[in-house]
Amino acid sequence: MAKVIEGLYYAESHEYVKVEGDVAYIGITDYAQHALGNVVYVDMPEADDEFEAEEGFGAVESVKAASDLNAPVSCKVLEVNEALEDQPELINQDPYANWILKVELTNKSELDDLMDAKSYEEFCTK
Repeated sequence: MAKVIEGLYYAESHEYVKVEGDVAYIGITDYAQHALGNVVYVDMPEADDEFEAEEGFGAVESVKAASDLNAPVSCKVLEVNEALEDQPELINQDPYANWILKVELTNKSELDDLMDAKSYEEFCTK
């Protein structure tokens, strides 16, 4: 079973949102990185880019597939995780420690549309 962390928000497209005050971190879940296999490239947006909920913001490429990344919530990019440019495999080592985007939430109420850890675990076993 993939690792799911309590206290995060989860999207059906397998991104997570970790909220810390007015900022949040977005990455892919352990389930997603297992499904992808060895990550070889992460396509990330620029700082100050803005996205609506469910809008595509990049992609994660592995040796066997590429997967689009969608913003789970409306946000403005504060920074991207530059370590992933040289070491995309960090996502495979620990996807929760190696976030992709640090963002400012532009509509916090959208978090209510995402799943909690228990719901996401159930979603992944369907």
